[in-house]
Amino acid sequence: MAHAAQVQRMSRLMIKTLRDDPADAETASHKLLVRAGYVRRSSAGIWTWLPLGKKVLENVSRVVREEMDAIGGQEVLLPALLPKEPYEASGRWEEYGDLLFRLKDRKGADYLLGPTHEEIFTLTVKDQCTSYKDLPVILYQIQTKYRDEARPRSGVLRGREFQMKDSYSFDTTDEGLEQSYALHREAYTKIFERLGLDYRIVSAVSGAMGGSASEEFLAPAAAGEDTFVDCPACDYAANTEAVTVKVEPADGAAHGPVEVLDTPDTPTIESLAEYLGVPASATLKNLLVKVDGEIVAVGVPGNREVDLGKLGEHLAPATVELVTAEDFTDRPDLVRGYVGPQGLAGKAFRYIADPRVAPGTAWVTGANEEGKHAKNVVAGRDFEVDDYLDVVVVEPGDPCPECGTGLKIDRAIEIGHIFQLGRKYADAFELDVLGQNGKPARVTMGSYGIGVSRAVAALAEQTHDDKGLCWPREIAPADVHVVAAGKAKQTELALEVGEQLGAAGLRVLVDDRAGVSPGVKFTDAELLGVPTIVVAGRRAAEGVVEVKDRRTGEREELTVEEAVARLSA
Repeated sequence: MAHAAQVQRMSRLMIKTLRDDPADAETASHKLLVRAGYVRRSSAGIWTWLPLGKKVLENVSRVVREEMDAIGGQEVLLPALLPKEPYEASGRWEEYGDLLFRLKDRKGADYLLGPTHEEIFTLTVKDQCTSYKDLPVILYQIQTKYRDEARPRSGVLRGREFQMKDSYSFDTTDEGLEQSYALHREAYTKIFERLGLDYRIVSAVSGAMGGSASEEFLAPAAAGEDTFVDCPACDYAANTEAVTVKVEPADGAAHGPVEVLDTPDTPTIESLAEYLGVPASATLKNLLVKVDGEIVAVGVPGNREVDLGKLGEHLAPATVELVTAEDFTDRPDLVRGYVGPQGLAGKAFRYIADPRVAPGTAWVTGANEEGKHAKNVVAGRDFEVDDYLDVVVVEPGDPCPECGTGLKIDRAIEIGHIFQLGRKYADAFELDVLGQNGKPARVTMGSYGIGVSRAVAALAEQTHDDKGLCWPREIAPADVHVVAAGKAKQTELALEVGEQLGAAGLRVLVDDRAGVSPGVKFTDAELLGVPTIVVAGRRAAEGVVEVKDRRTGEREELTVEEAVARLSA
């Protein structure tokens, strides 16, 4: 037997729709969520969720909660206001830098608003679990998080306050961690499929989170701030920061000795290639950066750019920044525009190279003298590489590391991220339990996040059309939007239909607003994006309504009885 659902009358609903886009809105989700009265901006990166928006947000949370419970997750609620000490112990008080909201209480003690909760969950389990018999355990929460974004933008896509589901698994073995990771991966696929999101699972880097295995769930969208690669020939997909390249060593013996060339006024790759008449790909670019204040050289082919974000992820938690003119002033041994790796011994403590600078490859590069370059500089013969890291900006057509086919690049919104953290936080807080052998066993962890409020925006980006929002039924604020075209008989029929649909277990929004023209009501119905629209219009006196599918536009006239039976089936 169906349970009666709520019937919401718009005459009693706090809602104000807008005809025009907000002046500062650039993305479709930002424009439409504001225009449809789902959210309103409180301040930069901080949003108020209005009644219909809160319903959508709660529907996303419900789906997440149901699937987390299905894998044995236990829901908790940790504080958002957190003491400094646990984050000092893990090193993230410093690592997060300006992203942390920091504050002091009246006694001068330091606190922060939680950006993520690995430390506090670790301490909670340390307090509650003492034996291997208490594990494995999966804990999760759906909570407001805080990050002081430098440039909050795109509405609720990138805010300073946002809703997130974060869960954590605790196991005594690496095999157990792999099982917990697999459970979350499967749960995430079910969540995003239920939400109606088009998504990709891609390889990722762990960065400041630490750990080993890491995958992102990305929703392709033009408004996305993440870029990922997709192979059209196989199932390979990865965040651009995680793309790898395979290069075989070359035969360095085929190249002659190093030859120094006069190359006046050629401090750039472009000017050097033009002067020598060689392609930029034959030159070696040496970018100098500072890693925690120490100068490091990064070598890449001259026709490629260094991806500083990718480099930063590889070197996290260290801080990476470009050298400045002042740095060259302090180091006259480093000749700006003419640096070459064959002369860096003792000058830069570390030389990092892209795998394309493979052993045996020969290059034209700086000769470490003003106005001079050197050719036939061979990797492994004339200079050594301390670390090979994939650090170039990925370009369309780069070979797939699995099959060699040219890769495609697309933009996407990150909606989920899963990590095998390992023992980073367990080591920081000495999280041990009594093992089966009677000795302490160090716990291993996984961390798993879903952007709940971001998922709302991602759905808006993927499902909207030129008329407005177009929600999947699972998360829409109502199942049916009943519109009274205007006259008293039509309003009476609309309310009657709404009550019958509600009694059949459907969530119903009835537009019974007096003094609002039919045209405005129809426009609002399209804008709000409820999956099914029922119109009590010109044939209301006959007990006939129009049933319209919001997504396809298909419409049909049915009697009230037929409409209720059809929609509640």
